[in-house]
Amino acid sequence: MPRVAIPVTQITRTGVAPATETNGDATNNHSVANTGSVWLEVRNSGSTVARVVSAHFASTVDGVTVDAKQWSIPTSATRRIGPFPTRLYGTTLLIDVDNAELKLSAYSLANQA
Repeated sequence: MPRVAIPVTQITRTGVAPATETNGDATNNHSVANTGSVWLEVRNSGSTVARVVSAHFASTVDGVTVDAKQWSIPTSATRRIGPFPTRLYGTTLLIDVDNAELKLSAYSLANQA
């Protein structure tokens, strides 16, 4: 199956409600449309063990794949991670989770022009 898309909530001056969380899918994992100003909010809903979320780099270095960047999310904690520069992570951010106890939301700043 394809990766599960995480919708991106645009932050504006008028304010927004918290984004609906996407349940972690450790089998299919996730993707996020990335503008370079995207960040993730990752909540560990479990109460017994830390969980890991990973973001894949979009390119190789001298033909070698670079290991995904990983973050440990403590039990019953939330972490905000990002932004993810498109030159490093691409315009589609690939996110992996190690367990369904991780709940994911994505945010981006609206164009401030």
